[in-house]
Amino acid sequence: MRVGLKIFAGNSNPRLAEAITRYMGIPLGVAMVGSFSDGEIQVEFRENVRGMDVFVIQSTCQPVNDNIMELLVMVDALKRASASRVTAVMPYYGYARQDRKVASRAPITAKLIADIITAAGTDRVLTIDLHAGQIQGFFDIPVDHLYASPIMAESIRAELETSRCTVVSPDAGGVERARAFAKRLGATLAIIDKRRAKPNESAVMHVIGDVTGRDAIICDDMVDTAGTLVTAAEALKQSGARDIYACCTHPVLSGESMTRINQSPIKKLYIADTISVEKKMEICAKLQVESVAPLLGEAISRIHREVSVSELFV
Repeated sequence: MRVGLKIFAGNSNPRLAEAITRYMGIPLGVAMVGSFSDGEIQVEFRENVRGMDVFVIQSTCQPVNDNIMELLVMVDALKRASASRVTAVMPYYGYARQDRKVASRAPITAKLIADIITAAGTDRVLTIDLHAGQIQGFFDIPVDHLYASPIMAESIRAELETSRCTVVSPDAGGVERARAFAKRLGATLAIIDKRRAKPNESAVMHVIGDVTGRDAIICDDMVDTAGTLVTAAEALKQSGARDIYACCTHPVLSGESMTRINQSPIKKLYIADTISVEKKMEICAKLQVESVAPLLGEAISRIHREVSVSELFV
């Protein structure tokens, strides 16, 4: 175990950072993270970090590039200030959807971001619900990959009769995630057969599985424009589902997503606070936030004490 523990945060999600440190019973480190008039990132740490075990909390959400740059500059500053170890705590890992070549001459940006984070001097990464698990292999440093499903399942189990629920995967790629979630809830499983016409637009073909008269819970790792989510909900309603709920770890919620969700048959959308959504909650009463602060706080504590974090995966 290192001599001392320090936690700092960028500007992407200050409320989550405060909740994590409050759970751990320690103060959030004092740092100035801003920018010059031309947009260059400026960072200055106001506390000694020499020999310390330092954790930097920063979701690389919108504005994605600014938040990534903030993280890189903070890591560099900490390494130059002789921090013993720097762990990047990334509740949401931006560019994760670009994890493979989907066309000729296309980049694998998720790998590029991993290389940049490592090159900046990061010693370890802590994240939640990567879009694809193999992104862990893009790093040459340890990656602790946590899951928000136990938190979501606990909340849903307290509010719904799960024996009458069917967990729905919105596409074939999310079947493994939905199956594990259904098993945790003791619910049945259904799959949406979907074909994507072009980026950020989807066309639902049909529902595989019986949802007639049952409460449907659409399970996904993130919701961006909500096109997939809403078309899936409409298909489920047409297939005879009773009430429709949804849950996701990363509420990206860009573009017209709020309008789509408000006008959709979705009764409630459970989301984690990996991304700040305070302003969006003001215009969408269907959002219910479940905090991952205890999960991340416990993981940070265990990593610092050199204790296994595997129990957090259960």
